[in-house]
Amino acid sequence: MPTLRVDWLGCVPYREGLVLQANAIETVRDGACDRLLLLEHPPVITLGRGGSRSHLLESEEQLAARGIEVVRATRGGDVTYHGRGQLVGYLISDLRARGAIDLHRYLRDLEAALIDAVVGLGVPGVTVAGRTGVWVKTPQGMPDRKLASIGVGVRHWISHHGFALNVEIDLREFEAIVPCGLHDVEMTSLAREGAGSGPELIAQAREAIVKSFTARFGTSVP
Repeated sequence: MPTLRVDWLGCVPYREGLVLQANAIETVRDGACDRLLLLEHPPVITLGRGGSRSHLLESEEQLAARGIEVVRATRGGDVTYHGRGQLVGYLISDLRARGAIDLHRYLRDLEAALIDAVVGLGVPGVTVAGRTGVWVKTPQGMPDRKLASIGVGVRHWISHHGFALNVEIDLREFEAIVPCGLHDVEMTSLAREGAGSGPELIAQAREAIVKSFTARFGTSVP
């Protein structure tokens, strides 16, 4: 099985995270082991390659006044919000070395690893046909709630970007956007779904992610 180095980076400004990813891509391209960068971001809204500014429900001036930057990202997908209390994972992986040059399969593997992690925390995460990410089922007739968003990019068949798992984030901040460009989506978090609260929850989420991702993507190395 390939090896995977996991690094917890703490809270990192979004643009610095892009630089860290670029550096990791080069090291993986040169033959180093795959990397999983785990971090949080200060408040920022990112627009993927297909993202529309019409999905911003506040002006960029209003958002800036609240300390929220808007950045165009190189990942797939539409618009999302990042902030404290959300665990972001950037998986830098040589998909050719894995024999996995199939983006659909790769996205499904990310979803499966996330579901393994959140189920281990007592939250019954599921996939929803036709919609990327991890969701929580609701009673019939109600829209499913979105727990984790996924948006990836690939450079020379090396993956970058990844997932954003809502742990104990202020869900009201998502009201500034149309999350993922889906007008009927409701965002949720591990805390809202009963997984716990407080500083220990983000640590537990990190541990669960490390366990599930090393099981699926590679043996952990220091």
